[in-house]
Amino acid sequence: MPEGSDLELEVQLEDVTGGVLVTASVTAALASECARCLDEFTSSTQVSFQELFAVEAGGSGDDGYLLDGDLLDLEPALRDALVLELPLSPLCSPDCAGLCSKCGIRLADAEPDHRHPDDGGVWAVLKDLFPADEAGGADQAGEAEGRAETEAERRRAPATENGPASNGRQQNTSSTGTSRPAGSKER
Repeated sequence: MPEGSDLELEVQLEDVTGGVLVTASVTAALASECARCLDEFTSSTQVSFQELFAVEAGGSGDDGYLLDGDLLDLEPALRDALVLELPLSPLCSPDCAGLCSKCGIRLADAEPDHRHPDDGGVWAVLKDLFPADEAGGADQAGEAEGRAETEAERRRAPATENGPASNGRQQNTSSTGTSRPAGSKER
């Protein structure tokens, strides 16, 4: 509620055993900040409540309201009722578009085609580490394919005493054409 703003009250006071029963309806101006676009706005709300103001504290603890002699302080009950009616996420209008998540501009003030280039999000850092130009990507794929073919040829070639397939160790070739270290038996 804006400080110094007027309240419109309709109050009914009833004398009951042990206190005063207050039935009230309040219309109040509200000043708030929009949860989406962060603009300040004003609105109004209407709250109705019914509370018992006791003459003396009962056994229920501090849950109720007390009369102060012959005076009835309506402010705590009114504040409690208004706070319960406040929205958790106040909006300046139901269709508020909010703020741009990239630049923070209020979307209601932005151009209709307001956009930002796609920068890759959180993975954009990796783009600089591994450039993805198409020519380089194709060359790298071709090199990897060539390495795979060379490796396959080495496996198929008969083992020589000190050839690349033997890794410097003497190997025998079995009847199936596979190589095995010298001294090992065929299964």
